[in-house]
Amino acid sequence: MPMPLSKPDWEGVRTYLLERLALELPADLHYHGLHHTRDDVLPAAETLATRAGLDAEETLLLKTAALYHDAGFMFRYADNEALAAALARQTLPQFGYEPEQIQVIQALIEATHMPQYPIGLLQELLCDADLDSLGREDFLETSHSLRREIEAHGTFIPLQEWYSRQLEFLTLHRYFTEAARTLRNAGKERNIAILQHRLEEL
Repeated sequence: MPMPLSKPDWEGVRTYLLERLALELPADLHYHGLHHTRDDVLPAAETLATRAGLDAEETLLLKTAALYHDAGFMFRYADNEALAAALARQTLPQFGYEPEQIQVIQALIEATHMPQYPIGLLQELLCDADLDSLGREDFLETSHSLRREIEAHGTFIPLQEWYSRQLEFLTLHRYFTEAARTLRNAGKERNIAILQHRLEEL
């Protein structure tokens, strides 16, 4: 009889990758740093998984993709999702992940490339988790962190233009899942009003 499949070592891979991100992500990632993965996207993915009623397997795949989704920033700034997916393919087998699971995780990671075109609930949930901050109370703080990061990579955007761009992005953005809409739409509307007020002040 074949041996039963071993359960992937989630705690092991979480510890491994967060340690790598802490050591290897560039210091000028004011938005996409370790905190974005560890404190924003991963908790958001776990919350949305619960709200969407995912089973244990689906939740594991979603959390693992959230963990890896910005790992490509260790290697380059632009178009880094493919590198994150490749890193997942390279490293996840040692933590007991099966090829079929890794294939799903890679597709999830690549779905976070902007603009987002997710296919299926898991990809939609990860894309929503990645932009969870749009509907949170710390939106302005994270927004300014992204502006600083873009400036550190060679593009200065005046504050009024930045607020205008952010307002347009939030106004056009739609969360893909009912779970995210229920959780964050009201907050996103508040942030739209805040941006409008800031622009009026300028």
